[in-house]
Formats: sequence, C-alpha cells, structure tokens
Amino acid sequence: MFRFGFTEALFGYLLLLPLVVVFWVAFRLRVRALKAFGDRALMERLTDTLSRRGRTVKAVLLIVSVAMLVTALARPQFGTRVETVRREGQDIVVALDLSNSMLAEDMAPNRLERAKLAVSRLMGRLDGDRIGLVAFAGDAFVQSPLTVDYAAAAMFLNAMGPNIMPLQGTNLGAALTVSLDAFDDEARQHRILVVITDGEDHEGEVDAAVERAVEEQIRVFAVGIGSAEGVPIPDYNAAGQRRGFKRDGDGNVVTTRLDQETLVRIAEQTGGNYYHVTPGGAELNALADEIASMTGREIEAQQVTQFEEQYQVFLGFALVLLLVEFLVPERKRVSAAWRGRFE
Repeated sequence: MFRFGFTEALFGYLLLLPLVVVFWVAFRLRVRALKAFGDRALMERLTDTLSRRGRTVKAVLLIVSVAMLVTALARPQFGTRVETVRREGQDIVVALDLSNSMLAEDMAPNRLERAKLAVSRLMGRLDGDRIGLVAFAGDAFVQSPLTVDYAAAAMFLNAMGPNIMPLQGTNLGAALTVSLDAFDDEARQHRILVVITDGEDHEGEVDAAVERAVEEQIRVFAVGIGSAEGVPIPDYNAAGQRRGFKRDGDGNVVTTRLDQETLVRIAEQTGGNYYHVTPGGAELNALADEIASMTGREIEAQQVTQFEEQYQVFLGFALVLLLVEFLVPERKRVSAAWRGRFE
C-alpha cells in the first residue's frame, strides 16, 4: 500500500508549471536579445560555444529535482509492519466539595476556584490515565464518569458549583461511597481517589467508607483547602450578586474552618497522603507529581499497522539530480582552425 503522510505538501507540484514557464521565457528573451544586438551570423559565431542541449538538460534536471523534493516533503510511505501498542494508566476519581463553605475567601479568589484550579493542573499532567469527577455537599453524585477525554472532563469541571447541589452541607461519607462506586473492579492496585474539601463533615458516615477503601485497596489522597481559623461564608442572591455573609437563625455570621484531623486520618488509613493547600499552591504541584510518578496498569493493547517512511529515496534522488545538473556544462568544446593565421 502506498500513501503520503503529509498530503498538503503535494500542492508544491503547482510550482512546476511556473518553473517551466520561467525557463521558457528566459530562453525566448535570450534569443530575442541576441537578434537585437547585432548581425545574426556574427552572433551565431560568437555564441557557437554555448550548448543549447546542455542548457535544456540542466533545466530539465532542475525541474525534476524540484518535483522529487516536493515528493519527499509529502512523506511517501509504502511497506508496512504491525506493532502492538499498549496504553498504561491509572483510574483517578476526584471528589470535589461544592458546599457553600467552599466559597470562603481565605484562599484567593475562594476555596472552590482554587480547588478547581488544582484539578485542572492535575488533568494537565495526566497521560493515558482515566479521570472521573464526583460532586458532593450534603449528598454526592458522579459528575463525570471515568474517561481519557480530558477536554470533556474539563468542561464538566467548569460547570461545578454549589448551585448544582440539591442539598447543602458536607457529607464526606457519601462522597467517599459514591467515589468508590465510580471505580471499575478490574485492577485493584491502580485506583486513586482524590478528595478536595475544607474537611467539615456534618453528616458522619466516614468510617464505613474508609474501611471499604482499605478493603478494596484504593488509596485516598486528601487535599485540605482553607485556613484552620474560622472565616465567614459569602452570601449571594439568585442573580449572583453578593449581599454580605451567611448568618444563622440568631443573626450571627456563620464561619467555616478547615478540619485537617479528619482528612489526615482518611489519608493515613488508606495509604495515601494529605496535602494542605497554601496560598502559593506548591502542594498542588507536589500532589500532581506524586500521582504522575505512579506506575499504571495496562488499560488497552491493540495491533496498529505502521507505514514505512520512504522520503529518503526521493530526497536522495533529488540531491543526485542537483549534483548532475551542476556538472553538466553549458558550453561545448570547439576546435578552432589556426591555418593561415601567421602567413
């Protein structure tokens, strides 16, 4: 089978016709100039050493060499071989806290936006790994199933916010359970769960989910975002306009703080690590580095037909033609008769 790897380069053949026209016009102009310069017989004697055949051969060689260069640029391919391509990776589920407390502004611009930035950075480091998204607050659901389509996952990530949650609060137990359900059961040693939250669990149910993660050999990496000191939660109206801070029934400002103890315990019991995000964000890079350095399992293996590149043949042919063109003389050898010159 024969094909070109870069078919757009074939438009270069369109240069051949103008090149032929240029040579033809140059030849005609040269003849016309000689006729206008002086006597035709005299001009023929003066130019008798010029080889028209040599000039024609040089022009043809140059045109053919250009055609060969265009062909080489188009990457001609013929001859095939069959290779087995294997794709390795891990299954990563990211559970993102979408409770109202994530709108606290102790991290610029707020906890939620900083968390989404962390997930985006993680996606940018993945290569062949599958990633899924789980949204949680008072309840949890799968926002994006496991996929290698990072563009689609990023689209779902951008749409995540407290407004998509039907029930507010923070239920880490539900988040862990739904996330564990999102994994496949094929390779138990290559599954990672990343939980990004401010850690304020209002519902309990964490212990049972952690025991299940340990049993299923799923490592949980907990990312705590926010400060341990209490900070107020911004309050927005239906139009998205800020109208102050959230208050309880007694009119007191509601505050939220990072609960690191719960997150550290989850990470330690499941064999993962805990990362506390600081304003600099270096911890997010460290998390991405650690996950990217882990060895994945073979997710897919398929037979792929590879075509052999043969541009070298045409490139070499073009160089040979250019060398020959350089060696072809434009003048011919003429023997002059000296008889009678000195009589």
